[in-house]
Amino acid sequence: MADSTSTKKKQKRSVPAGQLHIQATFNNTIISFTDKKGNVLTQSSAGATGFRGSKKGTAYAAQVAAEKAAESVKSQYGVNSVDVFVKGVGMGRDAGIRALGAFDISIDSIKEVTGVPHGGVRPRKARRG
Repeated sequence: MADSTSTKKKQKRSVPAGQLHIQATFNNTIISFTDKKGNVLTQSSAGATGFRGSKKGTAYAAQVAAEKAAESVKSQYGVNSVDVFVKGVGMGRDAGIRALGAFDISIDSIKEVTGVPHGGVRPRKARRG
């Protein structure tokens, strides 16, 4: 009766081309590799790689996070080309892109997707008196 609930082994998915999303804030840098549809394959951040406090916002921390994520996605999914989407104003913006050079992952395009406010926030109410 143990055979009635057999589980299938998960297929190893091959994703030759994907996307790299870099969110670089002043406090942290988050690196996400996704497929072309935007489904996350693997992700890493400066905080997840062991950096704490003010060191998380550095370019070196972003580089280490990108290397960790790139190594994982290269071995598991065989990604060899990416489109890069950069969001934010932190120091890890270009450090995350430069880290890909060591992993033989070609960059097809780099796009800036930082949000820009159209009109900003609502102003304070007028002062009485």
